[in-house]
Order: sequence, then structure tokens, then C-alpha cells
Amino acid sequence: MSFETVKKNFGFGCMRLKMKGDKVDYDEFNKMIDTFIDAGFNYFDTAHGYIDGKSETAIRDCLAKRYNREDFVLANKLSDWYFERQEDIVPLFESQLELCGVEYFDFYLFHCLTRNSYPKHKECNSFEIVKKLKEEGKVKHIAMSFHDTADVLDMILTEQPCIEAVQLQINYLDFDDPGVQSKACYDVAVKHGKKVIVMEPVKGGVLVNLPDKAAKVLDDLKGGSYASYALRYAASYPDVFMVLSGMGDMDMMKDNINTFKDFAPLNQDELKATDRVRQIIREVRQIPCTACNYCAEVCPLGIPISELFSVRNRFLSAKITFGEAKETFPKDKPKACDCIKCGACEGVCPQNIGIREELEKISKM
Repeated sequence: MSFETVKKNFGFGCMRLKMKGDKVDYDEFNKMIDTFIDAGFNYFDTAHGYIDGKSETAIRDCLAKRYNREDFVLANKLSDWYFERQEDIVPLFESQLELCGVEYFDFYLFHCLTRNSYPKHKECNSFEIVKKLKEEGKVKHIAMSFHDTADVLDMILTEQPCIEAVQLQINYLDFDDPGVQSKACYDVAVKHGKKVIVMEPVKGGVLVNLPDKAAKVLDDLKGGSYASYALRYAASYPDVFMVLSGMGDMDMMKDNINTFKDFAPLNQDELKATDRVRQIIREVRQIPCTACNYCAEVCPLGIPISELFSVRNRFLSAKITFGEAKETFPKDKPKACDCIKCGACEGVCPQNIGIREELEKISKM
């Protein structure tokens, strides 16, 4: 497989961009893009719903309008919650091209495929439609992002050989987790000859905002940042061709570039340290939320679920006191106790979190 336009194995995930009020901070985004490209990297990743649609338009205004098209590689996604019928798919795709200000996508991914969403894609003939878009030159490579078990991935890749790469959640916390099945899914992708794109290498910040006991383990190595260990772990696997990082500011950008400019896989001491950190985090039993906010998009009451989970996790890891946690919960938004238990959030959660149960715990807290 040749993805000839991709320069290096580090990508800019545009789901968690710095905001200025309710708008993307274009000044910061411009600086980040320039720094990223100047360092020799060129892969950008977005999706239709990222930042309530503001990610795509930010890419148009800050990337597509400022750089020649051949200077960057752009990935976008087909999310099943944005179409109901076969006839909706091409207009959705064309709107994505327009929103991003481009004539084609280098990678177009079937977004968040699971055993539940896959049948809808088949019924709506989306695989054939995207293959036709590739024939027309509007898509260069067909890929998929995946959140389910290895047997489901095996079935999809067997039935859909058009898929060239698989985007998987791989990090040192989840790799051997039987619920996430990162290793098993990686092995299936390799078996089918597919390259792997890594998402959530720092698990939405969980592997950066470590409990003190876990942080000390990495501090004792006297090496790079907490994020650098997580990124190097993900990039160490031989069939990983791209690691995405959802960078929100220039500090993250500079640290991540420093990690990849002279990339080195984790050594044995560092691998042992990540094993110990994993053990400590699991003892704390934090909610495995990555703040993708798919849940908030479908919540009929607009409950800021990931914000509530973030506060609770900080309390569980002893970062804040009980009183501070209560004060930190959003005051001007719907509360955990407002949940009507409709379950819409759990239907789209890539981490399979029992969101209603966790919200009830927060409500009692």
C-alpha cells in the first residue's frame, strides 16, 4: 500500500482546537498549522460534527485558503448520524468539500463503524457510493474508523475490501483492555493487510492528566512529557502509519513535534513504566471518557456529559477535593440530575460507557 502524499507518521487531529468564546481561535490555529507544516508534517483529520461543525470551516479558512492543495493531506469522515437515506450521502459529501474549501479528500473514512452502524451503511449503499467518489477523483483513499470487537472488524474487512486503512483507538491504557480490544483489532487489521491510523493515543488527555502516583513513575524516567510516552507507545507498532493527536494549543503542538521529529520507540524501561502507570490508573477506576462529545450531540437536554465526567475523574484521581469538584461542575448548563435516561448517548458512545449510571453517580455526588 502506498500513501505517497503522507510525509510523516504524525497527524493533526482537529477535534479539540482552541476556542475563543464559541469560535475557533483562528490566530492560534494559523500558528499551529504553520508550525506543523514547517516541521515537515502534512496530515490533517476532521469530521463533519467536530466542534459543532466549526472544525471543517476552520480548516477551510486557516488551511485550504492559505496553502496550496498539494501541501497538505486531509481526512474527513462519513458519519451515519448525518444521513438517513442513500440519497443523502452525496449531498452530505459535497457539503463537506465546500465547508473544507477543497475539491477532494485524501482520505475519506466510514466514521465510527460498529456492529450497530454497519448495517445502515450497507442498506444505504454507502460503500458503493464512496467507491464511485474515488473513481471520480474526489476521494484518494477509502478508510474507516472503528469502535467495536475484533470479530466485527474481521467481518467488515472481509466484506469490504475497498477499505485501505483502519483507524483504531490505541494507547497503553486500552491496548490489552478486553472491552476496547485494541490489540485484537490491530491484529485483525494487519491480517487483512491494512495500515493502521491511531486515534486517542493519549485517551482524550487521560494519559497526560495522571494521578500523582502514576505521574511519579514517568517523572522518575527523567525523559519527555507524559504525552510523549503515550505517542511513542502508539507509534511503535510496525503497521501504524499515522498517529493522530488532538492538539489544542501551541504548547501541545511543540511538544508533539519534538516527540516525532527524532522519533524513537519506547525502550524496555519505558514500557515497564507504562505498564505500571496503566495499573495505577485502573486502580483509580476513572470513567474512560475521551471527550469526543458525540453524546452531547444527541442528548435531547444538552447535558455537558464529558465536562461532568472530566470533573469527576479529577476528583477520583485526587487532583481536586470534593468541595472543589462540586464548585467546578458547570453552573449554567443542564445538570446530571436532569438526565431522563433515554439512552441516546450510550448508543453513540465509542467507549461503551454506561453514561446513565455514571450521571446518576454524579447526581448523588
